[in-house]
Amino acid sequence: MLTRQEDIHLLKETLTFWNQLTHTQQSMLIESAASGSYEKGTILHSADYECIGTLIVKSGSLRVYILSEDGREITLYRINEGEVCVLSASCVLQSITFDVYIDVVSDCDLIQLCSKAFASIIEGNVYAEAFTYRLTTERFSDVMWAMQQILFMSFDKRLAIFLLDEAASLHSDEIKLTHEQIAKLMGSAREVVTRMLKYFSSEGYVELSRGTVKITDKGRLKSLI
Repeated sequence: MLTRQEDIHLLKETLTFWNQLTHTQQSMLIESAASGSYEKGTILHSADYECIGTLIVKSGSLRVYILSEDGREITLYRINEGEVCVLSASCVLQSITFDVYIDVVSDCDLIQLCSKAFASIIEGNVYAEAFTYRLTTERFSDVMWAMQQILFMSFDKRLAIFLLDEAASLHSDEIKLTHEQIAKLMGSAREVVTRMLKYFSSEGYVELSRGTVKITDKGRLKSLI
């Protein structure tokens, strides 16, 4: 049960259908929700885990990805502060028929909505149902963008987009990720990432140091896209 007023306030703000719920439904959500903190690298959801319900990110970020048959991770999208993860509630959304994996990219605080309570509200409230499927549709747009990059875009463009997006998200030109971590987030091989980063460095787009990539010429990096 949520007891902190800031958590309850965030719940009301994030779930835009809140005012269309009955008092009983509102109480059900508050009483069945829980808050928790998770460290970077924690696996929150996989094919072997039970459904964890809908997640609201209070701080930090999550990564949603799939696994290929040979074990390669393909990142679909990220969930950042103030956003909602609905694919974690695949047990609630019957139209979701594939397994997604979710792990913690940076230390985060979450509000977890009980899948059973959330499913009950979706079934009984058209506004909650519309909210959930709208978010699902938006996320599938992100998935299609990720697939388009992997299938049709050259790796230099993909890496440039990744670095610029990370810089914008962090509000810093210094991206503290190893080549291995970047490869994992991009669904690529470390050797490929290292080779392209070295090329970017030789061209003056970035500076490389241990565990850090610093963008030094954002304009020229953007020109690759």
